[in-house]
Amino acid sequence: MVIKTATFVCSNTQISALPPPTMPEYAFIGRSNVGKSSLINMLVNQHGLAKTSQRPGKTQLINHFLVNEKWYIVDLPGYGYAKVSKTSREKWEKFIRAYITKRESLQCVFVLIDSRLDPQQIDIEFCYWLGEKQIPFSLIFTKADKQGMTTTQKNVAAFKKKLGEFFEEIPATFITSAEKGNGKDDVLNFITEVNQDFVVPTDYKKF
Repeated sequence: MVIKTATFVCSNTQISALPPPTMPEYAFIGRSNVGKSSLINMLVNQHGLAKTSQRPGKTQLINHFLVNEKWYIVDLPGYGYAKVSKTSREKWEKFIRAYITKRESLQCVFVLIDSRLDPQQIDIEFCYWLGEKQIPFSLIFTKADKQGMTTTQKNVAAFKKKLGEFFEEIPATFITSAEKGNGKDDVLNFITEVNQDFVVPTDYKKF
């Protein structure tokens, strides 16, 4: 896939205010500071499309970006950041979960995992929740340039092993580096394949 255009469409916390679900959407989510904004910018060849920050937990809205006028990247708030109030965290989680479970045009949730780390329980539990809700998801291991491939592969294998305790089949897995562009073609090719099967909901409801 060649990325010709990528434009910001909207930010909000209201599920009812999202664009009509007439084009396929791919949500990106992960623990705070996992490198989500950098990865999105790398995928679409735009350095400043998704806002990057050294301050974890900055993304607090559902952000829609229209790619090639045909499909959406959806930047979701990170989870697991402790330095916000319990009320704020619960509010974010509520609308994130509402979006994921109710959005008719959502084709896949890309769960971003820091490839430098051993399996983190919060990531495992989120994947389990997606499985329970029967939401299609894939794994993107980020920051693979920050350590040797042996370490990356060891951590990826350990994460897959943990998922294997719950899932009969492990979802598609991608190893990426936003800095070096690794994994870009693999992720975009996956999206291209899924897009081919997208059918516009005939009776979508606003919620």
